[in-house]
Amino acid sequence: MKLHVGGNQVKEGWKLLNIQALPGVDFVGNISDLSQFGDRSLEEVYASHVLEHVPQRAMMTTLAGIYRALKPGGRFLVSVPNMDVLCRMFLRQDIDVHGRYEVMRMMFGGQVDTHDFHFFGWNFEILQHFFEESGFMRVERVDSFGLFQDTSELRVIGEAISLNVIASK
Repeated sequence: MKLHVGGNQVKEGWKLLNIQALPGVDFVGNISDLSQFGDRSLEEVYASHVLEHVPQRAMMTTLAGIYRALKPGGRFLVSVPNMDVLCRMFLRQDIDVHGRYEVMRMMFGGQVDTHDFHFFGWNFEILQHFFEESGFMRVERVDSFGLFQDTSELRVIGEAISLNVIASK
C-alpha cells in the first residue's frame, strides 16, 4: 500500500490518511500514530507539509513509527517548509511587511485551525540527521516528486519554498 498522509487528493494507487474525516479519506488519524498499519505493510509514505506539525518531543517516535510501517526498501517521501529559503526570503529588502507576514506564516503555520501550527523548522541538515538517527539508510533531496499538486510544488516570488526529500529504509 502507498499512503498519502495529510492530503485530500484522491489518486489511483494511493490511500489517504488525514486527521480530519474529509471526502475521499480512507483512514482517519495522524502521522504520529500509524498503529493502524502493520509492520512492514507500506511501500511508500508521502507527506507534504505535515512533519512540521509534529511536536518536537514526538518526532523520534513518529519517525520510528513510519520506519516500522515501511517494507524493507520502502520510501518516505516528505516535503517540509525549507527554513533556509524562508529565512533568506524573510530578510529580503524588496519584500514589504505584508510579504514578511506571509513568509512568517509559512514558518509558523497559517494557524487557521487547531491543526495548523508548526512545531518544527527543517533544513536538509536537520532532516537528514533525524532520518539517519531513525534508521533510514539513504536520504536524498529532490526538486519534485511529480505526484500531487500540493505545497511540495509551491513557489513564492519565484523560489521553491519546500524541501523535498526521499528517505529509504
